[in-house]
Amino acid sequence: MAVFVLDKQKKPLMPCSEKRARKLLAAGRARVHRVLPFAIRLVDRCRSNGELQPLRIKLDPGSKTTGMALVGEAETTEVSTGEVGTKAHVLNLFEINHRGRQISEALTARRQNRRRRRGNLRYRAPRFLNRGNKAKGRLAPSLQHRVDTTLSWVRRLQRLAPVIGLSQELVRFDMQKMENPEISGAEYQQGTLAGFELREYILEKWSRTCAYCGAKNVPLNLDHIQAKARGGSNQASNFTLACIPCNQNKGAQDLRAFLAKDPKRLEKILAQAKRPLKDAAAVNATRWALLVTLKSTGLPVTTGSGGLTKFNRSRLEIPKTHALDAVCVGVITTVTGWQKPTLEIKATGRGSYQRTRLDAYGFPRGYLTRQKRIKGFQTGDRVTAEVTKGKKIGSYAGRVAVRATGSFNIQTAAGIIQNISHRYCRIVQRADGYGYLL
Repeated sequence: MAVFVLDKQKKPLMPCSEKRARKLLAAGRARVHRVLPFAIRLVDRCRSNGELQPLRIKLDPGSKTTGMALVGEAETTEVSTGEVGTKAHVLNLFEINHRGRQISEALTARRQNRRRRRGNLRYRAPRFLNRGNKAKGRLAPSLQHRVDTTLSWVRRLQRLAPVIGLSQELVRFDMQKMENPEISGAEYQQGTLAGFELREYILEKWSRTCAYCGAKNVPLNLDHIQAKARGGSNQASNFTLACIPCNQNKGAQDLRAFLAKDPKRLEKILAQAKRPLKDAAAVNATRWALLVTLKSTGLPVTTGSGGLTKFNRSRLEIPKTHALDAVCVGVITTVTGWQKPTLEIKATGRGSYQRTRLDAYGFPRGYLTRQKRIKGFQTGDRVTAEVTKGKKIGSYAGRVAVRATGSFNIQTAAGIIQNISHRYCRIVQRADGYGYLL
């Protein structure tokens, strides 16, 4: 991964390689500014005009995970044809794991607890139209969280790198119309992007798994649940995924006859066919709000369709991940440097105002300390611990969970290490509401 570089006035410079960063730190020309994502600050240089290359942040918004990529773009010209294209060089890859589901569940639990407690008030007046009118365009907290978290990281990368533009997967470009203005009707079905939008929807709905045998990471075909020979339609609800052997074995058979010996799988497929895509609904509800929010940064924002993203990924033979999908957003010709590790960013929140733990019936069962910081540490801080005696001698690094007693837990890559004294701990990076995994 590229290392972010700031000048001595904390203005962003071009990212450098890890080797270059080690040399600057060893020579005393730089200081560590941030651990994750790693950034250094030069002590002997200020930014001057005309020395920065344009960088772009690309986004692939999702319901549970949003992919982000920091890329450098340059125009290329094909020598033989003179065609102008866009070359993207990947510098950093990120995946943000949202906590929308936790927010929704927390709000539901709070509502249920309040309702139970108020049920004890026998003579309490009923509440009717006292909730107020919701503002037009308002998003639920679990959806607004996705927009706010994405914007927060866009602004954070702006402070670490010289970003000049944003790209978001949003709408469909009519690429065939751009190449052939006379195209119309059924001719659209024969173009380079034919079927990509529908196929991506089906792959997402059926979790990229064969519906008949559960096979993964194999070539999958679109299969009609009710065969066209038996009157089946081409609607998306009539499609499922099948590996090549299952697709050939099923043929035009009726689904109930094909799975007569496996009624559980039959019931599961029929239920899945009618299941709405909650995650897709969340993305549809937030995509326009995210676009408007990104424009508030003052940077130019371009958009691309999901079909175009998959077309680019397939053409360039790039594996499917959320971060690499972000790289393929928009119109690009070639991609280099995409074989990089991805920094996983998990939204953990900044704690809770609730100081009382409740039981299953909404009654208090325990109380939390009134202060979040204990012995100079707060839950979520990244620490290192050098334990020199006792049963847990060793070195540990990770996120800390504090206790009032001063005996902490440390979440490391290998698991949770319990009961580490605060005397052995040293702060590496203060909690910022996110957990990191590289």
